[in-house]
Amino acid sequence: MEQPGLDLFREQWLKGSLVQEIFYNEENQYGVFLMQVTETTEELDTDEIVVVGNMMRPHPDETVIVHGEWMEHPRYGRQYQVRHMKKELPRTREAVAKYLSSGLFPGVGKKTAEKIVEHLGENALEKAAARPEVLAEVPGVTAARAETIADSLREHHALEQALVYLYQFGMGPAIALKVVQTYKESTIQVVKQNPYRMIEEVEGVGFRRADEIARQTGLALDAPERFQAAAIFALREASLSHGHVFVTMEQLNAEVDQLLHPHARDWFPPEERERLLDIMAHEERLIDDHGKLYLPSLFFAEHGVAMRVREWLERPMDPTPAKELFQAVGEVEEELGVAYADKQREAMTTAVDSPLMILTGGPGTGKTTVIRGICHLFARLHECSLDPKDYENSEKPYPIRLAAPTGRAAKRMSEATGIPAMTIHRLLGWKGDFFERDQDHPIEGSLLIVDEVSMLDVWLANQLFRAVHQNMQVILVGDDDQLPSVGPGKVLQNLLEVKAIPRVELTEIYRQEEGSSIIRLAHELKRGEMPSDLMDKLPDRRFFPCKRDQAVDVILKTYTEAVNRGYTLFDVQVLAPIYKGPAGVNRINEAIQESINPPGEGKKEIAWGETVFRGGDKVLQLVNHSEHPVYNGDMGMITAIDEKASNDDPVLWVQFDRQEIPYKRSQLNQIGLAYACSVHKAQGSEFAIVILPLLTAYRRMLQRNLIYTGVTRSKSYLILCGEKEALHHGIRQKERAERNSQLVELMQREW
Repeated sequence: MEQPGLDLFREQWLKGSLVQEIFYNEENQYGVFLMQVTETTEELDTDEIVVVGNMMRPHPDETVIVHGEWMEHPRYGRQYQVRHMKKELPRTREAVAKYLSSGLFPGVGKKTAEKIVEHLGENALEKAAARPEVLAEVPGVTAARAETIADSLREHHALEQALVYLYQFGMGPAIALKVVQTYKESTIQVVKQNPYRMIEEVEGVGFRRADEIARQTGLALDAPERFQAAAIFALREASLSHGHVFVTMEQLNAEVDQLLHPHARDWFPPEERERLLDIMAHEERLIDDHGKLYLPSLFFAEHGVAMRVREWLERPMDPTPAKELFQAVGEVEEELGVAYADKQREAMTTAVDSPLMILTGGPGTGKTTVIRGICHLFARLHECSLDPKDYENSEKPYPIRLAAPTGRAAKRMSEATGIPAMTIHRLLGWKGDFFERDQDHPIEGSLLIVDEVSMLDVWLANQLFRAVHQNMQVILVGDDDQLPSVGPGKVLQNLLEVKAIPRVELTEIYRQEEGSSIIRLAHELKRGEMPSDLMDKLPDRRFFPCKRDQAVDVILKTYTEAVNRGYTLFDVQVLAPIYKGPAGVNRINEAIQESINPPGEGKKEIAWGETVFRGGDKVLQLVNHSEHPVYNGDMGMITAIDEKASNDDPVLWVQFDRQEIPYKRSQLNQIGLAYACSVHKAQGSEFAIVILPLLTAYRRMLQRNLIYTGVTRSKSYLILCGEKEALHHGIRQKERAERNSQLVELMQREW
């Protein structure tokens, strides 16, 4: 038997039709199908097999050739993992008619398809693609419809050819499909002319991949496009991986030299590099600010933040008379039953008289108490109500807006103050690719308080700051000892360096009298001290020594014990520094799920890649939802699963607080199991019980601020497990990686 396809596919293959779609995700084209095999390179026990992998969605009765290898799934048994798939045009009259009426061709039903085949024969598809006018000869087919059918045929053929073209460069199906989705029928032309375009325009294509394709297509090693692609890639990596807002020319050259190794300096001497960067700046692909090289979005974000801060600080405000101010503070104390300390009073009085103020402090220092006090003091001084019902039928906006980067942090603010709070994205009216609120459509209200500001990167800070009404007062609250933002910049740290910005730091620990050794531990870590009572059995804290191969068992035992004692899944949270490995987030989630929520008769479940979701699972929203007010970091529980739902209908429902959100198959990549999560994902949240493994295997990730952030997520009980030396190593890692930013200089300019 002659093997079909190109020489590059000298591997095992199967040929047949896909008779049943078990699962398919439109976004990443990952599918699971039942295939009827008609030809193959090997002997099979059955002619019906399950094929899985990234592939263009086949239509019923289409003939396909799949290349790949067998794999044994731990739950679903033997499957065929697809590396590449090639569709074959149907050859029989019946198959051609089915193909034409499959829905691929607008306006072609069964009767029209049969007429086309009757008139043009089994070669109807080739004839129509070559000469569209022959379709117009078919009774009942207009010239316009003939052109539409021919265009669809050519487009589908072009996409198939493009995939085969990309496969020959060793590109996997997932990335190849993204490339084809981006460039459509122009894929081959774009890749041949300049494969480096993919770096900027296709998510997941890095410099190495594009460079290898460029070499195979004959692009010269000293081609200008090659240097420019390396420069853009270096700028993006500096932002995404290292948090830099810009890079210096020296840093850029060093990164480019690594990418273009070994003859980069010969191919691109200094004067040529300068010329090529000037061209890129002229094309607005980057911005050169006196040797500081930016991606345009970050340049404008950084300058936007600086401009707004300067505007706030230049805005005159009439101070409240001292007598009136202190009388109002006393009335708030009486109203709330609180006796504020001097530093807390200072924070409240500074806040209500400043256009911009920063409030900082570690755990237990009373930040939420002060936030609540500021809200009531502001309302008293401005004679406005804090009852949302008073604004339901009023044109007046609610006077105080509370916001935080994550849903859980916003919920904590609302619970602590009794005032509505929301995520920053919701406040700004995020619509998936733009914000409704901006300088022309500002946030309504008189006072804005933003918590967990250490999580703000420079881009989101700019989106928020530019949407603040010019007469609105702003209070930023955060803990500078926590992890910095995942995105570029160090906004809170930079703001604290500007002496002109009023700020109050709370240092006295008010929860100490409650006997919290967690608070004491956090402040010892903050000072870089190894706790002397680490191994002691304390009322709210334990340390269980274990090695890496024991860690999951220790975590599982403590987790299940807490649940058996009546704690809910949302009370207990495992935090780990890494995702992969035998003691990473992914493995811990699998172990806890199998113990807490195992498969059972009548319990519905659905697979997503390597993850299985079951009814009752605790899940984490991984990105901001494009259709519903659910945001990155929100946690919920799966309440229902419809395994037989079509791709356009919800297949799974998750309960988040008081709202139930549906998810289609294509949206399942937006959620993950949440029994364990990273410390970064937990930032802004609090849990009754936190289990924090600390292992030397995490050594690269262990730093003082990460451990401090993890510890301070615990509200009532903290369980540390792992190796004492790992904790000792982590708290010694004091130095934060420097992030390039001009924000301080820009904010202080002209003062």
